[in-house]
Amino acid sequence: MHCPFCGAIDTRVIDSRLVSAGHQVRRRRECTACQERYTSFETAELVQPRLIKRDGSREPFNEDKMRNGLVRALEKRPVSTEQVELAINDVKSQLRATGEREVSSELLGNLIMDKLKELDKVAYVRFASVYRSFEDIREFGEEIARLGDEKKINEKGNG
Repeated sequence: MHCPFCGAIDTRVIDSRLVSAGHQVRRRRECTACQERYTSFETAELVQPRLIKRDGSREPFNEDKMRNGLVRALEKRPVSTEQVELAINDVKSQLRATGEREVSSELLGNLIMDKLKELDKVAYVRFASVYRSFEDIREFGEEIARLGDEKKINEKGNG
């Protein structure tokens, strides 16, 4: 790796650590020419399936677009950045696990909603309202009632 300070080719790794639940390697490096230190991150490049949109068009999976949607739904909610990154990695793993070259954007939306439901119910309802294009307050109420029904079912199953 080239030194970002002097451009020298010869650098050495001082320390390596796993981050993002083992999905990334953080390396501290030192340039042998100028002795400057810097951090690099290494991730595996895995091919994600293309998305088939509702209108039939196709587009490549865009992690930044997914992250922005999650962050927007989780705005001002008590969910850590680490939890968001773990959710993103989990959704990406689930997409790859389909083994398909193309998947519907609806599948992706449902995977994201499932993750949000686990992380934060308010964020889930925010995301669902945009994703499912809620038209009025009644639809919000119905979705919230469904969440309440699921909670009762889960409590009975665990009790």
